[in-house]
Amino acid sequence: MIEPVTGAMEKAITVGVILPGINESEVQNHLDEMDLLADTAGAEVVGRVTQRLSKINPSFFVGKGKAEQIINQAKMLNVNLIIFDNELSPAQIKNYHKLADDIKIIDRSGLILDIFQKHAQTREAKTQVELAFCQYLLPRLTRQWTHLERQMGGIGTRAGMGETQIEIDRRLIRNRISKLKKDLKRIDRERETQSQRRKNEFRVALVGYTNAGKSTLFNALTGADVHIQDQLFATLDTTIRQLDLGNSHQVLLSDTVGFIRKLPHNLVASFRSTLKEVLEANLVLMVLDASSSIMVEHLETIRDVLSELGAGPIPEISVLNKIDLITDKNMVKKLQRQFPDAVAVSALQHLRLNELRSKILRTMENDYETVDLQIPYEYGKIIAQVQDGVEVLERVYDDQGIRLKIRGNKNRIEKILKTASAL
Repeated sequence: MIEPVTGAMEKAITVGVILPGINESEVQNHLDEMDLLADTAGAEVVGRVTQRLSKINPSFFVGKGKAEQIINQAKMLNVNLIIFDNELSPAQIKNYHKLADDIKIIDRSGLILDIFQKHAQTREAKTQVELAFCQYLLPRLTRQWTHLERQMGGIGTRAGMGETQIEIDRRLIRNRISKLKKDLKRIDRERETQSQRRKNEFRVALVGYTNAGKSTLFNALTGADVHIQDQLFATLDTTIRQLDLGNSHQVLLSDTVGFIRKLPHNLVASFRSTLKEVLEANLVLMVLDASSSIMVEHLETIRDVLSELGAGPIPEISVLNKIDLITDKNMVKKLQRQFPDAVAVSALQHLRLNELRSKILRTMENDYETVDLQIPYEYGKIIAQVQDGVEVLERVYDDQGIRLKIRGNKNRIEKILKTASAL
C-alpha cells in the first residue's frame, strides 16, 4: 500500500475530526500516534488537518468543502498520501478518489494493516495479515487497487466475457479469502496440538499497548533475544520462553502482538488463534508505558481488546514500565496512588524486576496445593516422576516405602494423584 518512490519516503498529510464529546487535545494526541504509525509504514507526515463537526458527512466524512480543501492542500504540498484517523466507508473512499487524481486515500485501519503486512515474518502471521487485508480491501476496490491478477494470477483467473477489471479483482479476492481461511484453520489445529503439551504448565501472558516495552521486558525476564525496535508493532509473532522463579517454580511466559486504539476488527479476528495464548493464560501481565501522558487511555484500549477476546476474568498484574523516564517525583507518587497494586519497573535498565518476579510467584502460589503421598520402593520410576515439576517439602523413608510431602500447581498435583491412585 505505502511504497517509497525511488527510495524516498512518501509524503502524507493526516486528517482528524473533533466530534461532540471529544476535545481537541485528545484528537491531537491521536494524530501524534498517526504520525508514528505513518513513520513506521514508511511515510513522512508534512501536514495535519482537523475539523470540528457536529455529525459525520456520509459522502466525505468531513464536509465537501473541507474535503476539496484537503485535496488542494495535498497538491500544494506535493503530497501523494492522505491518511484519515477515522475509518472511512467504501463509498467515502470512492468519492475521494473522484476528487483526488493520483493521491492515495487511506484510513487508520488501512495504515495499520499496511504495517502488519511489512512486519509479518512467520507463515502464521503472514496468513493472518493477508486474510485481514483481503477482507478490508474487498468492499473498497477502486482504481487505487487494480489488476490484482498480476499478484494473484494463474489458472482460473482470466476474465470472462464482459467482466470488468474490478469484477475480476473481486473474484480473485473472494477466492483468496476462502483459501486463507482454510490455511488458518490448519495452522490453528497445529497450534492447538502445541498448546496441549503446555496444558499442565503455569502460563503468563504479556499484553500491552504497542511500544510499551513488552519485548524488552520479556528479554529482561527470560534472557531471550526477541527483536526490539523503537517502533510500533516491531514484533507480531508470539514468542514463548520458560521463566524460572526459584528451584521448583517455572512459568511459561509469552510475548504477544501489541494492541492499539481502533485495531481493525478483521485483524483482531484473524489474530484470534495467536491471541489464544492470552485466553489460555493463568495470569496476564498488563504492561503500560508509565512515561506516556495518555497511559490511562492505553489501558482502556487494552481492556476493550481483552474483553472482545473474552479474556476479562483472567487474573492480572499491572506493570508500569519505563519508570526511569519519569523525573518528576510527584508524578511517580500520583501513579502509585492511581495504581496501588501495580509494580513499577524499567525493563531497559533492569530495575525492580525481582519485585515483579516475586509478585508473579505469589500469584502462582494461590494456584498451588500441598499433598502427602506414600509410594512403595518397587515403583522407582513413579517415585522419580512425582517429584518432577513440584517442590518436595518433606521426604521420609520407612519400611513401607517413601513418604513425600509435595507442593505444586493444581493441574500438576491432580495428574500426580491420578498416577499414585493407580498403584
